[in-house]
Amino acid sequence: MKKNLLLILLCSIGIIYSGCNVKNNLISNLWFYTHSSNNNDVHDALLTPASFIYLKPDGTYTKDFGSFEYGRWKFDNSELQLTNSKNEASTLVVKKIGINDMELLGNNDVVSNFEKQPASFSSDADNPFSKQNNEWRIRAAHKETDSELKSRLRNHCKFWETYFEWALKNHIDYIDVRSTPTSIKIYGNGFTLKPFEDLPKPWRSYFFDEDDCMKANDIIKDIFTHKNISWAHSDNKYKMFISAFQQMEQMLL
Repeated sequence: MKKNLLLILLCSIGIIYSGCNVKNNLISNLWFYTHSSNNNDVHDALLTPASFIYLKPDGTYTKDFGSFEYGRWKFDNSELQLTNSKNEASTLVVKKIGINDMELLGNNDVVSNFEKQPASFSSDADNPFSKQNNEWRIRAAHKETDSELKSRLRNHCKFWETYFEWALKNHIDYIDVRSTPTSIKIYGNGFTLKPFEDLPKPWRSYFFDEDDCMKANDIIKDIFTHKNISWAHSDNKYKMFISAFQQMEQMLL
């Protein structure tokens, strides 16, 4: 009898542990915001089609829900517990998790819907959602020199390069390029510099002050005015932009 009870107990523990692993495996992915849904027709104004959270299997994460952060994550009893690089803790309530979809419950019972995206990367260097390729999103702690501003802009171009490479590799037909904070306006077959007065607030917030933000714009303006960016002879728009941003990275050295 005791052996049977022990066996039942061990099996129960095994089932619980297996269930936890399944949920962790489901949530450990790259998720992009799609839309909000509830009875009040309210949505989180900070979330856009470019908002993402990347929960890596090693327990680390990167996230941009209006501001960029990175740190460590745990999933327990429908709660996604995040501890960022500043050791600040926050919790996201996971209302639903499936193979391809996730629902997060926010304030005022707003349900934010997310869709899983491909997340197979050989290293952080080719991952557009890694901290390495998103240093440009981290606000400057001091006024930056021209060299530091160029480094920030170069990192921004590297993000775009890896972003388009990710879409190309995974045969993604459409990616959002309008919601990502940037000073570069990307069209279907080219790009241009946004006027300073039209720069998105999040982009402005990355710089120490308005003066540094304006200097950064002038650096890119100088490239567009005096340098020649050659467009790749390809019908594939992703290949065209990969080539163009690679050239810009070299021009920012």
